[in-house]
Amino acid sequence: MSSSKQIITLEGTLERIVYSNEVTHYTVAQFREEAKPEIMTIVGNLVGVNPGESLRITGQWTQDRKYGRQFLVDSYTPKFPVSVAGIEKYLGCGLIKGIGEVFASRIVKRFREESLRIIDTEPERLVEVEGIGRKRIACIVDAWQKQKSIHNVMLFLQEHCVSLGYAMKIFKRYGQQAIRVLQSNPYQLALDIQGIGFKTADSIAQRLGIAEDSPLRAQAGILHIMNEFVEGGHTFCPLELLVEKAEKMLSIDEQLAMDAIDVLRRAERIVVEQLPDQTRAVLPKALYVCEKGIVGFLAQLVETAKPYSLNNINAEIEKFQHEHKFTLADAQRDAVRCALAGGVMVITGGPGTGKTTIVRAIIKILGKHGVHIQLCAPTGRAAKRLSEVTGMPAATIHRLLHYKPREGQFLFNETNPLKADLIIVDESSMMDVPLTFYLLRAIPPTASVILVGDVDQLPSVGPGNVLADFIVSGILPVVTLDKVFRQARRSLIIANAHRINKGEFPILPSARKLPLADFFFIPKPRPEEALETIKSLVLERIPQRFGFHPVNEIQVITPMYKGLLGANNLNHELQALLNPDPNVLHRGAMELKVGDKVMQLKNNYQKDVYNGDIGVITAIDREFHTVKVLYEGRTLEYTYDELDEICLAYAISIHKSQGSEYKAVVIPIHPQHYILLQRNLLYTAITRAKKLVCLVGTKQALAIAIRNNKIQMRFSGLRQWLQRDLKPLPDAAPQV
Repeated sequence: MSSSKQIITLEGTLERIVYSNEVTHYTVAQFREEAKPEIMTIVGNLVGVNPGESLRITGQWTQDRKYGRQFLVDSYTPKFPVSVAGIEKYLGCGLIKGIGEVFASRIVKRFREESLRIIDTEPERLVEVEGIGRKRIACIVDAWQKQKSIHNVMLFLQEHCVSLGYAMKIFKRYGQQAIRVLQSNPYQLALDIQGIGFKTADSIAQRLGIAEDSPLRAQAGILHIMNEFVEGGHTFCPLELLVEKAEKMLSIDEQLAMDAIDVLRRAERIVVEQLPDQTRAVLPKALYVCEKGIVGFLAQLVETAKPYSLNNINAEIEKFQHEHKFTLADAQRDAVRCALAGGVMVITGGPGTGKTTIVRAIIKILGKHGVHIQLCAPTGRAAKRLSEVTGMPAATIHRLLHYKPREGQFLFNETNPLKADLIIVDESSMMDVPLTFYLLRAIPPTASVILVGDVDQLPSVGPGNVLADFIVSGILPVVTLDKVFRQARRSLIIANAHRINKGEFPILPSARKLPLADFFFIPKPRPEEALETIKSLVLERIPQRFGFHPVNEIQVITPMYKGLLGANNLNHELQALLNPDPNVLHRGAMELKVGDKVMQLKNNYQKDVYNGDIGVITAIDREFHTVKVLYEGRTLEYTYDELDEICLAYAISIHKSQGSEYKAVVIPIHPQHYILLQRNLLYTAITRAKKLVCLVGTKQALAIAIRNNKIQMRFSGLRQWLQRDLKPLPDAAPQV
């Protein structure tokens, strides 16, 4: 790419965002210069801008070999329009809450070039506009004042080379104190505001004159490294490794790094603890409290006698079998017998091994004896499925514990425990350390607990590997089910899941020879061909052949977010295919429409919606800046500045699919995903399907995934503390 060195400034309107990278924020957009009919292409870091905004952009013309002449943006600032047409477009683009396209047209028709001045200095005159009452005026004034207040923050950030896209988030978090916070400790941004990382905060700090060897910078860097470890699933970082990473990333010496760690330790931001294996572990204080709390609450549960009063457990099992005309397998009988004896236990096994049958038997037998049973699971979909297969109500763990937004804590805890004699937790492999802590502390010591899950699936998205640690620690009875029952063996989904889990290549039937099969592989060596095949499967082939709804019952699951076959591009392609509505809400690179399938990206306790919940957009209000999403019978409202909590969900990552089940699953499996081709990842994806699996890609990629059984180890102290503080099971009590 060649470019002229001449720096020029242009003023005009952002017409459309063509492409925007969510990680780098590199954006390609269409821009119309004032008083000119031509639309030009502009490129650069343009995060946070929206179509319809008036901008003053500074940069230079470049010539791209593939795309031709483009304007490379170095910096940009918002600009109030002066023409009637510009004012109408500005007011109608969705920046001012309470004004959409209709009212923008009416306001401009009444006040012409004076429209913005009227809103700013004489807003009471807006009653002269048809349909605008006092309530709407108050909403408009509030939104306008926020825009004015944020202007200083925007200018401050621009002066320090920070994108305006973060201005609203910064202002929302700090209000009028935003600039003071930035000047006193810019590193606070990385801790408080989603999307702003350490590098961005460090860049601001450098421009504000904070020295490279500043203790404040060293402390912020240590916290950033710790946060990266937590996001990677770890609960701690070894001290030596932490210091090494800090020296390299921050270009500081060992002593400065150790001093920063000591300051953070004394401030109780982190804990430095020597583990039983002599590892010096550095943990965030909150995770230390959770891991140690799990050990303490589990010890109470294990050591406290249970209230079950079954005179003859074997007789109860025989009675159940007689009544239901069903014979439990030996391993299932052992599991039920262990559960009926009371206590804390784990039941693990793959699909088709009878976990659900065991849970049903336990519920039926204990239910007749008046035992109060609570069922729960980490996700809404998993809880719904648990309720369907047992015939009993089941809740997510969050809802079971009743979060109280005003107090910022769960209603049920160690001082106000759940009213239950038995808690059964399904999909327990998804439980991370914090969620396990909150659950265990709310269970009364006299209650029994049964953890049901598949330990061979991916570990939790959050920190820790709780189910595996419980099993390996040897302090709980564990029932491992490995026999696939005859009914289940008829399903190629289940048969192939077990083959893959053992490192064996799956059976790949021909679609022509086995029209009623439930597992297919469609070879498509080129990514472009694989993409078109996936689109055809979702839109036509699967719905026509199997009758599944393309949005509600078919789910595309992919290993990655990036690339042609990553979740980001697949969502873009599938949205255009399945929801062609031209009425689009642009939010940065994301386009949202009524009818779109979306996913919640993080726990929101105030809304009672959680990471991984999937819903459908039912309404978009462009005047009051709200989007309504229907989740499992509940409609929730998002303001525009909360939309970073959701994303399109026509295609989702395999990690995000955990705990969910879909009638049909389409999985791209391609060398393009080489870095994430792992056996447990593929196994987890396949076991999400209830009726149909379609793999699209290459046998080479499939073989790579099956051979790659290198599970990334997670740093966690839980297993060691469990083994140190709790009594292991006696050798005479073998694992089933």
